[in-house]
Amino acid sequence: MRTTILITSHGLNPSPDRWTAPGLELFEFAPIFPGGPEWLTKPVLIALLSSVIAIALCWAAFAKPKIIPRGWQSIGEYAYVFVRDQIARPNLGADSDRWMGFLLTIFLTVLIWNLMGVVPLIQFPVAAHIAFPLVLALIVYGIKVYLGVRHHGVRGYLRGIVHLPGLPGWAYGLYAPMILAEVFITSLFTHFVRLFANMFAGHILVAFFSSVGFWFLFERLTPLGAGLGVLGVLMTIVMTAFEMFIQFLQAFLFAMLAGMFIASGLRGAH
Repeated sequence: MRTTILITSHGLNPSPDRWTAPGLELFEFAPIFPGGPEWLTKPVLIALLSSVIAIALCWAAFAKPKIIPRGWQSIGEYAYVFVRDQIARPNLGADSDRWMGFLLTIFLTVLIWNLMGVVPLIQFPVAAHIAFPLVLALIVYGIKVYLGVRHHGVRGYLRGIVHLPGLPGWAYGLYAPMILAEVFITSLFTHFVRLFANMFAGHILVAFFSSVGFWFLFERLTPLGAGLGVLGVLMTIVMTAFEMFIQFLQAFLFAMLAGMFIASGLRGAH
């Protein structure tokens, strides 16, 4: 009778008879409590935990700041200066300090979401579930449009987006629909899909190599299988390290695009 071994951290189910590559079942979660709300799943709990961690970090860093930063305050100031100098000021200029709280929150939230993918026993990046980056992107999108209309009016905002100095009048029939679609449709999708796709693919890759290592070392331990199993373990370590770099990079890019979109609303131009 075939037996099945369940690895709860990745949702894998290799069997002693045949190795099965991990797939979309990694992203399917039942409610935490039997008969409970369908929305109360593992990703929701991880997202709530991430919010608690972000709040705790900021509280520890900035609740009682000292002239000479130490400990958590040093870490918090490094994060603040990074977001200010690399995201806020290049995009928002004089308005950067006003939006620092929002941009720092975006950066820390997405970073912690992503890093949850390499935390033992959790091992699921929240942004790999498309609903979470979509909600953040919709918030940024709403702020962008609101700022554009508030500061420039509907006509002024649309005119600022469409106007391109030196463009012949006849070309606006082609240019205007494309730039409006980019600003109001495409930009929203590129904002959250980039983050989602990278976290989704990274989670699949790490799960794949860890599955290979587990199966060949514990289910098919032969001379050849041992070599493949060790290779799978080594690749899991390498891919985990690479994934951590991608997790930081995607948090930076998501926050940077948020800063760019807010700036476009304030300035009323593409």
